[in-house]
Amino acid sequence: MILRELKIGNITVSVPIIQGGMAVRISTARLAAAVANEGGIGIIAGTGMSMDELISEIRMARKMTKGVIGVNVLFAVREFADMVRAAMKEGIDLFISGAGFSRDMFSWGKEYDTPVIPIVSSAKLAAMAEKLGAAAVVVEGKEAGGHLGTDRPMKEILREVCKEVKIPVIAAGGIIDGKDIAGAIKLGASGVQMGTRFAASQESAASKEMKDMYVRANKEDVVHISSPVGLPGQCIRNGFYKRIESGASKDTHECFACLKRCNHNFCIMKALLNACDRGNPEEALMFAGELVYKIKEILPVKQIFKNLLSEAAGVE
Repeated sequence: MILRELKIGNITVSVPIIQGGMAVRISTARLAAAVANEGGIGIIAGTGMSMDELISEIRMARKMTKGVIGVNVLFAVREFADMVRAAMKEGIDLFISGAGFSRDMFSWGKEYDTPVIPIVSSAKLAAMAEKLGAAAVVVEGKEAGGHLGTDRPMKEILREVCKEVKIPVIAAGGIIDGKDIAGAIKLGASGVQMGTRFAASQESAASKEMKDMYVRANKEDVVHISSPVGLPGQCIRNGFYKRIESGASKDTHECFACLKRCNHNFCIMKALLNACDRGNPEEALMFAGELVYKIKEILPVKQIFKNLLSEAAGVE
């Protein structure tokens, strides 16, 4: 299968791949620009950044690429509205959001002429998004890393959504190689979103320890954790996970008040910060997709794209 270009609103990219917006500070300007330079859509994860830091990352990415750059901010964060409007005002090419649903973001998208793409896990929500003005939808299944909105497989939901909406549908969750991309497109997807594969890239800001854990991971190492966000999270079993799930870890860190609602079973902001290259890996929450065990080496984005296109081309 030769992968075709992806069109979202007035945006067209030569390769139908969107890099996932992985927070906190995993998907930064360096990774987003590298993906955009290969013809995909690079995404900066704004969740957990200050307003000034997000604007700085957008401007940095613009200096590194002439390609398409978007921003992802989780609906669950307290500063959601301010972050989204700041990113749109800065002139990002598109906006993606998950972990909840906001009607307001479509109005902001119209105000700034910015395509808005929600992450959904049902045909009902996809249809609602289309009516509200979504330029496309990302359909995410249980295979994805990070916060999950469903326990259903991506392919099952994808079929239903493709029948329900006319806007582009992007498949997410369980997309690791070119065969996965070809399979999703055969089911009706216009493109794919890939997080875990790009977290395990040289340009990712994930810590060396997190990347090493990805490469060493077995199928049984991917587990669910009870996230303070109120949604289950999919991660790699490590010491931090074991302490949290056993109740042995009592976090006394001062609350950042980063979420609109928080279960306070642990500080997710601190745990995710510890997964990036400036953190403490012993106290890190390492989000990962279900198929992370298929990743065997850390590669530059350019080589990842080359491999993906070659693998997809081998699928009839």
